[in-house]
Amino acid sequence: MSREFVGHGWSFPVHADATGRIALTSDEREIEESIRLILATAPGERPMRPEFGCAVHDYVFAPADASTAGAMGVAVRSALRFWEPRIELGQVSVSLEHAEDGVLYIDVGYTILGTNDPRNLVFPFYVIPQDADAQQGAPS
Repeated sequence: MSREFVGHGWSFPVHADATGRIALTSDEREIEESIRLILATAPGERPMRPEFGCAVHDYVFAPADASTAGAMGVAVRSALRFWEPRIELGQVSVSLEHAEDGVLYIDVGYTILGTNDPRNLVFPFYVIPQDADAQQGAPS
């Protein structure tokens, strides 16, 4: 793997290192931070690059069901394929296991191009939990 291919840059979130300079990151950590940044940014959030980000944020108020999980998976795949060319995207799954607590876990499997090193990243996505009575169709 060529280190120039992976790159290096400012750490995210931006902070100072022990010497007081801007902390830098490189190698595999650079790609992991890039993926997290893509998933955490809603399209339109960056004024100078409004198309950057992942449309997964469109599902904050959607019901936590298989249909929403599938749509979120498509949004994640689309964003990572477009914005992170240094990876080969593998499995993307959305876990509804903790939806009643207001969190869905997005599991992204990927391989850094030019390596044979499979990796995964679990990204917590927070949703607005639905009222239990409304989910069961009970009158309020």
